[in-house]
Amino acid sequence: MTGEVVMRAVGITKVYGATRALKGVDFEIRRGSVTVLFGENGAGKSTLMKILSGVETPTAGTLELDGEPLQLRGTVDAVEKRIAIIHQELSLAPNLSIQDNIFMGRELARGGLIIDSRTQAAQTVELLARLQEPLDPRTLVADLRLGQQQLVEIARALAGDARVLIMDEPTSALSGSEVEVLFGVIHDLTSRGVAIVYISHHLEEALEIADHAVVFRDGELVARGDRDEIDINWVIANMVGRSADDLNPDLLETFGEPVLEIDGVSVADPSNPSRLSVDRLSLTVRAGEIVCLYGLMGAGRTELLEAVAGRLALRDGDVRLKGVSVKGLDVRRRIARGLALVPEDRQRDGLVQTMSVGENLSLASLLDFVRGGFLRRGPERASVDAGVRDVRVKTAGPQASITSLSGGNQQKVVIGKVLMTQPDVLLLDEPTRGIDVGAKAEIFALMAREARRGLGVLFATSEIGEALGASNRVIVLSKGRIVREFDPRTAERDDVMVASGETHQDPEEEAAHR
Repeated sequence: MTGEVVMRAVGITKVYGATRALKGVDFEIRRGSVTVLFGENGAGKSTLMKILSGVETPTAGTLELDGEPLQLRGTVDAVEKRIAIIHQELSLAPNLSIQDNIFMGRELARGGLIIDSRTQAAQTVELLARLQEPLDPRTLVADLRLGQQQLVEIARALAGDARVLIMDEPTSALSGSEVEVLFGVIHDLTSRGVAIVYISHHLEEALEIADHAVVFRDGELVARGDRDEIDINWVIANMVGRSADDLNPDLLETFGEPVLEIDGVSVADPSNPSRLSVDRLSLTVRAGEIVCLYGLMGAGRTELLEAVAGRLALRDGDVRLKGVSVKGLDVRRRIARGLALVPEDRQRDGLVQTMSVGENLSLASLLDFVRGGFLRRGPERASVDAGVRDVRVKTAGPQASITSLSGGNQQKVVIGKVLMTQPDVLLLDEPTRGIDVGAKAEIFALMAREARRGLGVLFATSEIGEALGASNRVIVLSKGRIVREFDPRTAERDDVMVASGETHQDPEEEAAHR
């Protein structure tokens, strides 16, 4: 490996009760390089990053900075040593402005007493300009879309002038163009000598910027390699012991009658009602079919799914479930008719963080267990136990806190919750966002299983590999309209990406597709 070692972890072990989260890990971070960490959820990646950033202390082992012993007693020590981390789950204060979030805990002051809001605002504008996101620094974080919030989180880390920057899933809510901008920033940082640790479940994306890579499995570092030694098959084989092709689900090739008909639907942009997020869009999903909505962020995928589910109002058009219109019905009535949505943001919209695994699972179907105004706990518990087994949630039990689960298992709970409503149509918005490759395979296997049982499945993704590997049909959206449709068995990745506007082709190739 090239580059001087800036930070080193030696023999790091971390024990939580009877669980050994890390087992004698040796790890190096090099100046001016990007080291990518791969591994399934629970493999130990985030635990090690918390130790390197002062959030946790190791049970055994030592840290070094520039060859000298380093003891981090907390995040303040890490900040003083210019070690910064972008956490996987956003840690912003929604009711504060962008600039207040960026400078929280390190406010700029005049005379040591009065916060210098003008300078903070100016520096916020500069930071956001680096990320090509021209937002008003006074805007409340609560008013930003998820991708913009993630960029604010990144800007906050950049504001600290870090020499070691840890990025834990920094692109999970970013569009393709935003990812490219971030990669440009990463290149700029490494050219200045910043050492970057990068964790991502977007394997191909992470390989684009990796100078070095390591793979974690079951709390151990099991493989390491330089850029010219690694590829997607190397990563997956070391992570899960299977090839990439083995992760795609088995899909049906013949389908039943239409179960979902979207007819000329238009939906207003929630943030700007004068424009349309979805513009006169029509499509059909048949029983047993898995249809993918592919497109960049802002293409209208989320708005379409939320309008079909009843969370957003239709401006025009109709939605029919098994031939019967559900227009005008609220979310609860559409669920009762057999329509279920797995939302994009599982933390905010899919789960109640203060509830247990079991309480979250039964939340959407509680009325099924009510008789005479009383909740029948026995049948509810039996259904919850069956639900945990059905979607294979790895948990200590239904009574465990939902926050104790990995991202992949939390997503299984969200899917299990909607399946307990016994839907005919399953809608999923970015169902694998922020989860590891093994959990992704399990999620897509669940979708394929439900399709074989006769459900119609409509899901949205911004990952081309998922679009082509887990669906029977790919519908490409751009600016709220369908621009092309592909058969995944014959489609070329570049053609799908060009149709979405993610990449460009020359005029002759473009004309050939018209």
